[in-house]
Amino acid sequence: MFDRLVCMDGGNLREDLIEHKNPEIAMELEHSPEWEELSQPHLEGRTAAFSCYGDGGGDELDENGRPKKLRAGHKEWFDPEQEPENGRDLYGPLVWQCRYSGIEVPDELWTYKLFGGGKKYGDNQAEDMNSEDVYADFDAWTGRFSRFVESKGKVEPGRWRAYGYKAPAHRWADWKLKWREIRMGAGRAPESSSPALQDEGDLNRDSTLSPGRSEGEKLRKKNPPEV
Repeated sequence: MFDRLVCMDGGNLREDLIEHKNPEIAMELEHSPEWEELSQPHLEGRTAAFSCYGDGGGDELDENGRPKKLRAGHKEWFDPEQEPENGRDLYGPLVWQCRYSGIEVPDELWTYKLFGGGKKYGDNQAEDMNSEDVYADFDAWTGRFSRFVESKGKVEPGRWRAYGYKAPAHRWADWKLKWREIRMGAGRAPESSSPALQDEGDLNRDSTLSPGRSEGEKLRKKNPPEV
């Protein structure tokens, strides 16, 4: 979801300028005078709302907030008191990424509902949620959201619109990117490219024509474990 939120905060709307998805050309474009005009949040001014919920661990936590099933407790690994007191704050990064992209998230439309606290998961079904006003709270949230959007009125679209956009054909560009991928798999990244610099710095050891094999498999084949 974070990748999608980043895309909301602009991105390149002229893929013809970067041969569809050529990384080297895209990196150059970011330093060009055109970039500031191109990279505009295309959802700026819209409204988002978050209705978050959770059971807080059910009945699996002890009096100190640690899972009862942990045999050793591992007190040195984490301190339950450092966890956010309000479960709503757990979703803060998503909310702030929206706000960072110019998408309005009013505090009253960002809610969190705790239900099933101290209960077994089997006793925390749809019918049980109803007894804890989960549905009533959700209905109230949707009502607030509807009223807010209605009072706000229509948000005029920006210059770059996702709706109605038709991507240009890029078959030839795809073939060139495939050839680039094959060359990189053979350890021949484009000169001065980010992958080439990573290879020079010994930061990248992923060059392979068989990407389906994991790094662990390749390392074990190269250095078989002693039995």
